[in-house]
Amino acid sequence: MATLRMTLQTQLVLRPLLEDPARQRYGLELCELAGLPSGTVYPILARLGQVGWVDSAWEDPAVHEEVGRPRRRFYRITHDGAEQARDALARAYRSRKQSLPGRAAARPTDGGVP
Repeated sequence: MATLRMTLQTQLVLRPLLEDPARQRYGLELCELAGLPSGTVYPILARLGQVGWVDSAWEDPAVHEEVGRPRRRFYRITHDGAEQARDALARAYRSRKQSLPGRAAARPTDGGVP
């Protein structure tokens, strides 16, 4: 299976998917929840799909035609994807937490001037 870089943006997309793994969410909804533009979210969703963490399906045409809007593509995290995503998020959190003291200690001090 391909590996996935756990960027901050990827983490932001995964969080709403993990909140309720059984729930399908459409792309623009995920953009809103993640606070990221569609040009960032959709490539992440494509990568998540390539590694098998996310499944997607198009909305029934009758639904979007009835309400007069474009057809939506819905995304849902897979069972294995949810497990792997939680592990990856935990590793990313631990890694970030461990690296913070080192960065703070490495910062030069010059009398309180940033």
